[in-house]
Amino acid sequence: MKKIRRIGILTAGGDSPGLNAAIRAVGKTAIGKYGWEIIGFRDGYLGLAQDRFVRLTKHDLSGILTVGGTVLGTSRDKVHRMMVDGRERDMTAQIAKNYRKHRLDALVCIGGGGTHKNAMRLAGNGLRIVTLPKTIDNDVALTDATIGFDTALGIATEAIDRLHSTAHSHHRIIITEIMGHKAGWLTLGAGLAGGADVILVPEIPYDLEKIAAAVRRRSGMGTNFSIIAVAEGARSREDFDALRAAGRRRERARAPEEREYAKLRLGELEAEHTGNTMRLARQLEGLTGLEARVTILGYVQRGGTPSLGDRLLATRLGTACVELIARGASGIMVASSGQGVRPVPIEAVAGKQKLVPLSHPWFSAARSVGTCLGD
Repeated sequence: MKKIRRIGILTAGGDSPGLNAAIRAVGKTAIGKYGWEIIGFRDGYLGLAQDRFVRLTKHDLSGILTVGGTVLGTSRDKVHRMMVDGRERDMTAQIAKNYRKHRLDALVCIGGGGTHKNAMRLAGNGLRIVTLPKTIDNDVALTDATIGFDTALGIATEAIDRLHSTAHSHHRIIITEIMGHKAGWLTLGAGLAGGADVILVPEIPYDLEKIAAAVRRRSGMGTNFSIIAVAEGARSREDFDALRAAGRRRERARAPEEREYAKLRLGELEAEHTGNTMRLARQLEGLTGLEARVTILGYVQRGGTPSLGDRLLATRLGTACVELIARGASGIMVASSGQGVRPVPIEAVAGKQKLVPLSHPWFSAARSVGTCLGD
């Protein structure tokens, strides 16, 4: 096996608490234990394509464990569809050229779903790639946990805790929108931990009347407020069926003009259903007679100091990443498995999403304490 002398590292996709802890873990292990050089690429795959880099030293890695965001910067650029000089280009070959120019022996890519698709493409072009799973949504396949989820879960839970007092004081429905387009891990966990009365997630299309009935039932028992935790990707049964039907039409379309129309119609429907939380608030006001107020947590969930859990996870995965590279690993993601780690093939992760199984204990616990899930 070729002696390793230099590795690269980048962070891609949305920012997430714990990224700097992961960079630190990879860098300090690579430099301190193995004597390797480490090069960080600015702004994800875009910086790798443009050859914007920094040589990381022990000094650069000092003091970043508790810092939110990423010192390397990030972007959502796709390696095969990158905007260069005003037009879209496939930069895969240029990235491979820069990889060889720096005489890299491996490249560590930290990110979520899109990052793993890009990583698989680069691995297929002969680059030695190892990835770490990062996203506050916790939806990367084949890993127990992702870097950033624990921090975001704590922030969302604290927000629900704080909203209880204002909901109680003003006899209102308080709807809290939490991140999660396709997966409900964050909303379900925060809603359960924060004692939300209704939890709505993408995995369970909701029935509006059942939500209203749950709120009215609380009013009938003398409780004139309700807390609703809703994922940004949660949909009513009607909306879910319409989007699914549009998706099937796109899949069945044969002629180019049919495919284009089906694609445009699906996009129109998705756009119509953006802002679904505000519509839900108006509908519940009409059905319950109570005022409804919406709080959208947004990017607050992704900012700030990483939690202890995320620092530990990032350090475990980052140090294990270097050990696996030292043993010759390539084309793998370092997954969290219990208190340990395991390597899984990138191609088994790319394009997959880890949704909350309907049999998950969090769902059964929510039902046991009387939480309405909208079904």
